[in-house]
Amino acid sequence: MLRQTFLTLSNSRELQDVALHNAAARKFALRFVAGETLEQAVQAISALNAKGITATFDHLGENITTPREAKAAANSYLGVLDAIEARRLNSNVSLKLTQMGLDVDEQLCYDNVLRICRRAQEMDNFVRLDMESSAYTDRTLDMFRRLWQEGLHNVGVVLQAYLYRTEADVQEMNRLGARVRLCKGAYNEPPEVAFPKKADVDANYAKLVRLLLTKGAYPGIATHDERLIEYTKRFARKKGIPTSRFEFQMLYGVRRTEQEKLVQEGYNMRVYVPYGKEWYPYFMRRLAERPANVMFIMGNLFKG
Repeated sequence: MLRQTFLTLSNSRELQDVALHNAAARKFALRFVAGETLEQAVQAISALNAKGITATFDHLGENITTPREAKAAANSYLGVLDAIEARRLNSNVSLKLTQMGLDVDEQLCYDNVLRICRRAQEMDNFVRLDMESSAYTDRTLDMFRRLWQEGLHNVGVVLQAYLYRTEADVQEMNRLGARVRLCKGAYNEPPEVAFPKKADVDANYAKLVRLLLTKGAYPGIATHDERLIEYTKRFARKKGIPTSRFEFQMLYGVRRTEQEKLVQEGYNMRVYVPYGKEWYPYFMRRLAERPANVMFIMGNLFKG
């Protein structure tokens, strides 16, 4: 119930306006967000790289409403790729299609993403299409297919274990040889499209891990769940799958000690590093995942 409440609040423009001007909310959000500027994110990723951890940049923003905003967002990602190249960072990029203009004009969105993927290809880098709510699943995968058919095989997708359809999507991506980031899912979905019980989501996640490790192309196992991390390790050892064939992924600011431990154990570890001024929706989804943080932030949200 609490999770659903915070997922609903993540779409509230009124609360977003309050939070963006609240010092306590901003300070707490910076636990999960690397900063509001590209330079702050660069510094965060440099620190991760020094620990043997790779990264993916995410310039926060979604559901833009004008072509001008979409083009500006795409240009920001070209700047991110230039920064990766100039600073020799071990990082790729992740982006949301609604930030690239998907709800404004599909061709505009495609053109924006195409520019980013081509620039990344020139730099031998990689672009991940983030997955949003189930309303965008087909549209996101259709966009991915267009890019893939264009010969841009430096692009991958995110698939969400809580959706019933995801096993079929994983099998398609495996056949193509496309890279998948597997996560549980962080949106408020109806029971008609998603498993409502956590135990069922976890069981499906484990099943999809098996498919990706045995038949996938360098999958990203994106979870903070210790049981699923240990399950992945055991399954890989049992099947003789080397650690070079996959990576674990976690969010910036979450389970930092575990991130470093996995690197020390010889696993590849990538951290999703968001930055930017549009941090509110992302932050609220993180609160939904971590109820223990809720009382602190709500107690301070309307102070100072």
